[in-house]
Amino acid sequence: MNAPATKLPVVVIGAGPSGLAAAAHLIDQGIEPLVLEAGRSAGASVREWSHVRLFSPWGEVVDPAAEKLLAPTGWTRPDPAAYPSGGDWAELYLQPLADVLGDRVRTGATVTGVSRTGRDRIVDADREQQPFVVHVAHTDGREERLFARAVIDASGTWTTPSPAGGSGLPALGEKAAADRVTYRVPDLKDPAVRARYAGRRTAVIGSGASAFTALAHLADLAESDDGAGTKGVWILRRGISGSTFGGGTADQLPARGALGLAAKAAVDAGHADAVTGFRTEAVERDTDGRLILVGEDGRRLDAVDEVIVLTGFRPDLSFLDELRLGLDERLQAPVALAPLIDPNQHSCGTVYPHGHRELSHPEQGVYLVGMKSYGRAPTFLAMTGYEQVRSVAAAIAGDLDAADRVELTLPETGVCGGAGLFDAPDAQEGDGGCCAPAPQLVQLGAPAVAGAAAEEAPTGGCCGS
Repeated sequence: MNAPATKLPVVVIGAGPSGLAAAAHLIDQGIEPLVLEAGRSAGASVREWSHVRLFSPWGEVVDPAAEKLLAPTGWTRPDPAAYPSGGDWAELYLQPLADVLGDRVRTGATVTGVSRTGRDRIVDADREQQPFVVHVAHTDGREERLFARAVIDASGTWTTPSPAGGSGLPALGEKAAADRVTYRVPDLKDPAVRARYAGRRTAVIGSGASAFTALAHLADLAESDDGAGTKGVWILRRGISGSTFGGGTADQLPARGALGLAAKAAVDAGHADAVTGFRTEAVERDTDGRLILVGEDGRRLDAVDEVIVLTGFRPDLSFLDELRLGLDERLQAPVALAPLIDPNQHSCGTVYPHGHRELSHPEQGVYLVGMKSYGRAPTFLAMTGYEQVRSVAAAIAGDLDAADRVELTLPETGVCGGAGLFDAPDAQEGDGGCCAPAPQLVQLGAPAVAGAAAEEAPTGGCCGS
């Protein structure tokens, strides 16, 4: 490989929102991008949750540089105040953007490895002068080797959801129960999927926006003509506290706050029970094939028909193994970014502005952006990714003044206290307790007293009380 590195393209991994925005910003900087997408089309991962509505409006999910590329085509920006579904986002924005980028976007191209040309991870000599080499596997079986001046990994985390197991590992029997376990919010408008959950008892494991959405959808199903008998069991690793349902009306993204309120309404109406302080250790089958969740404390829950695991995501770093990455040992996020997003410390949903410096690694010229930059941390917003790639593209172009000019202010969640603090004595809000609440099964409310029992649900107490 003898071509000057500056003549090579910047390889962008992933044709999702951040990846396509990265390509647009690179073009704006006069740099040629090459976007490699493993799926069959742009926004392949977004299309898999096409039925889920975003809690950010159109005005916050369209990148300015991308809009600049789209404008000459006659593209009309959707109503900035409207909330798109994942399908809307893919069809009305991501696909048109990919079409404008043309052959700069290659689909069905899975990146299997990234390294420095002629240099494995060990070799120091002349390392930074060597271009990146990217190995690609195509759907037709071909393998290809490409060269790049820089690599922007915007492949996200969608394909690597976290398991049900409370220790971060799959629960014993979880893989064997795959026929009754999903790691996605089900599309209950699909007749086959609807039939799978209607009239059934379903465990929802998780405490974030996706879990809220699933609980609300199951409640809607329970109240429909064909959903009689539908029941949710909400599995929480923590206890019930003031932040359990998110920031509600204090959330500066109203639609995000509304998700928590919808989940609260679902349990208030008696459509779901909550099991608190439960960390799944095993998934077993009863004689009817239904699933029994077993906790690390030995508790065995009543059998359920289905399990929806929504415990977050984690990055796939396997194809980056020959690069020298600087990642936080807990979050698997860039070391300079990790303190800003660490759920063990993070408070009130604020994330400080950040750009290329926080996203850089010991291996110069490689950046993890978008969802993948957050590693295992939650609550990523599209506008965060857009600002990241703007800064990174400017840095690659050598315009450090522009790259360092990061001024994005993100909306607060209205929730104080990090999500990783569920074992900390002071993490329970408003209860005066000295530790997490004792594990228990509680029904939060009933139709006749909607809203009352949730307010009175026990939120903690001293150990042994």
